[in-house]
Amino acid sequence: MPSRHRLVDAAVSATLDRQALLAQAASPRQAGARDAPALAGLLTQAFLADPVFDWIARPGPARIGALEQFFRWLLAERALPFGEVWTADGVVAVWVPPNAPASPGGFWEQMRLLPMFLRLCGLARMGRGSAMGAAMEENHPKAPHFYLAFIGVSPSLQGLGLGSAVLEANLKRIDAQGAPAYLENSNPKNARLYERLGFATQRNIAPTLAPPLTAMWRDKTPPSPCGRL
Repeated sequence: MPSRHRLVDAAVSATLDRQALLAQAASPRQAGARDAPALAGLLTQAFLADPVFDWIARPGPARIGALEQFFRWLLAERALPFGEVWTADGVVAVWVPPNAPASPGGFWEQMRLLPMFLRLCGLARMGRGSAMGAAMEENHPKAPHFYLAFIGVSPSLQGLGLGSAVLEANLKRIDAQGAPAYLENSNPKNARLYERLGFATQRNIAPTLAPPLTAMWRDKTPPSPCGRL
């Protein structure tokens, strides 16, 4: 049976570890191309049971590999080239800046990406994935803004405040540029956090029968951020 002193030492160690993690998250580093595999794995674990991904992604053991492939594509082609992916131990925030070109479309581009999305959704859920993607595109704001595509925290480190710390650091930079921000919240549990960070709830944009996907907008000069993710 552990002694009282050992339990106290373990508690102090855990507190110090959390403080170190929070200090890193408060000054996240800019991710590069070589970080893509590790960050894709982190996002896969963070979103494995996400309500929206649980609705559109194929069930079964193939889901993990399909999610990882999707996140590697997203990072490599839609996020990392624009320099707004920020990370620290156990956390990553994936932003798309206002100057990034629109997601490529057209017949040939859709054909190129079809195998990846077929692997992600499976044939039975391709309709769901298509409907969700269409809803997101239709409701995406036209005004220039920073878009928070994903914020992910390793499951073992959730609840420590790492996501909040990274977002606070990111939003200070965005405020300094005088730009608004936008996100789609796929997890109702995070709504109050985003509101405390200055995001205002707009509406549910999810297609019929899908779990809620809430559009949230943050003006250029929001309230001071607080709260923890």
